Amino acid sequence: MKALIESIVTPLVDQPEDIVVTETEEDAKIVYHLSVNQDDVGKVIGKNGRIAKAIRTVVYAAKSDANKRIYLDIM
Repeated sequence: MKALIESIVTPLVDQPEDIVVTETEEDAKIVYHLSVNQDDVGKVIGKNGRIAKAIRTVVYAAKSDANKRIYLDIM
């Protein structure tokens, strides 16, 4: 899942080397924290959060474990 998130975000940002995806797993959910360079945050979020919502939709659709919920946190 980390590779999927990175492959979606990399073309959107100017500084792809600053992309960091961390995973936190709990009992009922898996949370992915996406961190990008401060100058690229707006490009990942988009107008009214449209790009962020689209990224979350793709990640949620690609989840492999049906028992755990997937969350994507963009910082």
